[in-house]
Amino acid sequence: MSENGSGLPLKDYDQVRSKLQARDEIAFLDVREEAPHAEGHPLFAANVPLSRLELLAYVKLPRRDVPIVTIDSGEGVAELAAQRLHAMGYVDVSVFKGGIEGWKAAGGELFIDVNVPSKAFGELLESVCHTPSLAAEEVKALIDSEEDCIVVDARRFDEYQTMTIPGSISVPGAELALRVPEMATNADTKVIVHCAGRTRSLVGTQTLINFGLPNKVWALRNGTIGWTLARQELVLGQSRKYPESSGVAATAESTRKARSVADRAGVRRATRDNVRRWSTQNGRTTYFFDVRSPEEYARGHVPGFLSIPGGQLVQELEMYATVRGARIVLCDAEGVRANMTASWLAQMAWDVFVTDDFDTADFAETGIPKAEVPVAPLSKGINPATLATWLATDGDTVLVDVARHAVFCKGHIPGAWFLIRSLLPHSVPNLPAASRYVVACPDGTLAQFVAPELAERVGADVYVLEGGTGAWTAAGHQLETGETRLASPPIDRYRRPYEGTDVPDSAKQAYLDWEFGLIAQLERDGTHHFRPMVLSR
Repeated sequence: MSENGSGLPLKDYDQVRSKLQARDEIAFLDVREEAPHAEGHPLFAANVPLSRLELLAYVKLPRRDVPIVTIDSGEGVAELAAQRLHAMGYVDVSVFKGGIEGWKAAGGELFIDVNVPSKAFGELLESVCHTPSLAAEEVKALIDSEEDCIVVDARRFDEYQTMTIPGSISVPGAELALRVPEMATNADTKVIVHCAGRTRSLVGTQTLINFGLPNKVWALRNGTIGWTLARQELVLGQSRKYPESSGVAATAESTRKARSVADRAGVRRATRDNVRRWSTQNGRTTYFFDVRSPEEYARGHVPGFLSIPGGQLVQELEMYATVRGARIVLCDAEGVRANMTASWLAQMAWDVFVTDDFDTADFAETGIPKAEVPVAPLSKGINPATLATWLATDGDTVLVDVARHAVFCKGHIPGAWFLIRSLLPHSVPNLPAASRYVVACPDGTLAQFVAPELAERVGADVYVLEGGTGAWTAAGHQLETGETRLASPPIDRYRRPYEGTDVPDSAKQAYLDWEFGLIAQLERDGTHHFRPMVLSR
């Protein structure tokens, strides 16, 4: 093992690839912001940006001795991330030798876009299982002819509200096997599943087929992208959701069918004792996920399980289970959602378990647990009243907001400057000179880590807004919206080509062409171990 100039150990292509091929545990972290990550990265390099490392590390990397390798494009954030991880208590941290270009030069495949493992799996799934689909024109004809059919949108509810197919109902992926049988009680009712692109349409359709729904089921081919390319209109701001009249109670037959699918996929069972022992994170990384809706989770959940709706877990797996080769344990309240979600994770080559022996009393913890973060450096704090006075009277206070760009645009304190922490050295010159700076973020946590770094650059007093923007609004102060005063370019999020209604057709088609090419990339990469399961109807 070699070291770089900072004394950090280095790992090369063969060392990382051998771990991926052997399915050994490794946290391969692309610590750049999301936009440069989306321009090209190794298949299983999970995006954990340096700018939010302290907020994410303990959740994404629960075992302190897990092997970690950081990678960047040579700009130095990989080394800085490795140093910070080591300071947080991680003991096996290395930097990838040569960065992204080093991976490519060694023969490694680079993948563009985000959530690529799941999207590539979806393409492989369709090719192996021949998942049925209908073109936009065929679906439009079904709707216009008033055929007995239902159209369901398998994305998150907020995505559904942004844009969807006319008449579509929001049924996020993990809910499909539980809810659609209640919505399509007539076996002659046709079911169309869609998302914005392809993956959740394909996985959702195959979910219902694997589950044994007697109805004919199709994916809307290419989702809302295919719909708009066919010159069909989308609708905005919809609110139709799956019916909850029967609660979450699943029939014994539904639970049996979901368990059968999971068993065939190789899903295993976890007991209370397993959960207790594995939660120590001793010798093996284990993730514990509750795959129900966030609302159900907040009403009551098993302590130690994190809320990740099953459809999003399948779609964005590397965002939540960042350690490739780790163990995953799922739970729900009725057995359908956990088993169907687990069946997909098993097909994506994860060691996945479902808990069966929790009862109602075990779902005792309410609300959303606060994530553990490292102890922040000491900084001078001020309350919203003091900040309001400074901003209104002295003219020599600069407010810096380190929220994510999308959050900043939705609402920030009037006069605030947007800044990405990882770009701080290049962004500080864009800030006005002042004798006093205040750092804010949504809840005040990230600001505590940024304040000392900003103080080193500006040579002035730096304060943290206690409680963040949330405390500001709670005190009755107003926010402003929009993309104002950008000290940093907004590279913390990559805009997906299927988002919004203003994307040019050429970009949509290019995205589809890229997805079609993912199977060939998987074959060239050779580290995925995916095994889509074919079930006869």
